[in-house]
Amino acid sequence: MTALVIANIVLWIAVLALLLGLYALARQVGILYERVAPMGALVIDAGPRVGQPLQPFALQDIRGGDIAVGGQQAGATLLFFLSPTCPVCKKLIPVLKSIRDSERSWLRIVLASDGEQPEHLAFLRQAGLGEFEYVLSKELGMHLQIGKLPYGVLLDQQGTLRAKGLVNSREQLESLFTAMELNVASVQQFLETHA
Repeated sequence: MTALVIANIVLWIAVLALLLGLYALARQVGILYERVAPMGALVIDAGPRVGQPLQPFALQDIRGGDIAVGGQQAGATLLFFLSPTCPVCKKLIPVLKSIRDSERSWLRIVLASDGEQPEHLAFLRQAGLGEFEYVLSKELGMHLQIGKLPYGVLLDQQGTLRAKGLVNSREQLESLFTAMELNVASVQQFLETHA
């Protein structure tokens, strides 16, 4: 009988120790979640600032049509800077197609790059990007000071820069829209001010 009582006490001590360990682990997971909060597009502080109007650019699509970027537009514009040799850019193409299909009522997506036209035309066909406007413009990239790819720049209907940043995932790309909705420069800025 004594052995049974001692075993029962030892088991209760073990259960209490496990509950205490579970509480400590849950607390550490909460702290880790705060440290690794959802992050948006990485804003590189170069080029025009969020809130500034983008000077109008009269550009030409690689297939020959005229494209206006900046200034008054029918809707918001997402400039997506990419390269045919960028693996992350290629990974985001299905995301861009999905966003184009679901947000076409208010959003226009313009793909932008620089380089040789034949290479980009082949990439356009191979990746199935025929429905996108696609411009080659060193001037646009230099004006916005695009240094790394893929990079997104979101302009509102008046041509004002509303969000920008390095986008390596769907979440980072969508964070540009979230920043525009929250009227902040970036999701990071929102998290810093509301922490």
